[in-house]
Amino acid sequence: MNNITLIGMPGAGKSSIGVVLAKVLGYQFIDSDLLIQKAEKRTLSKIIEDEGTEGFKAIENRVNASIQVENTVIATGGSVVYCDEAMQHLKSEGVVVYLKISLELLSRRLGNLKGRGVVLKEGQTLASLYDERVPLYEKYADIVVDEEDKDLEGSLQVVLEALKNRGDKA
Repeated sequence: MNNITLIGMPGAGKSSIGVVLAKVLGYQFIDSDLLIQKAEKRTLSKIIEDEGTEGFKAIENRVNASIQVENTVIATGGSVVYCDEAMQHLKSEGVVVYLKISLELLSRRLGNLKGRGVVLKEGQTLASLYDERVPLYEKYADIVVDEEDKDLEGSLQVVLEALKNRGDKA
């Protein structure tokens, strides 16, 4: 139970912060979106196109619920919080850190949502997706890190401090 799982909206910096956090802690790093693509031999956007959003979430749940690692920083896809089984598994294996970002900053950072493989319902906007997911991120988070007005280094320092204050390895 010594993993660190990063959750948050696409563009919140889970992969970027995750790689650096793993280096600082001497941990391994995995990106669960890449695990999904490897398992399915397709890109995320192709999986969503082929299977629909519900089919994608079933695959995402299965892959994330099967992660068996130690001393690892896990960057998840933004939609993993729809997968209760996967989230319960990740919580049982370590600490879950929510990288919180405002809708305004998020819309500045994100480009083509569909090209990124973002799970969107028909006609759903970024704002409605944000409003739908934030309560789920807060539900599963052991630690919430507000990334507003922070660069990568600033966010990393806040994550490390929060882990230290919790008594987790940092």
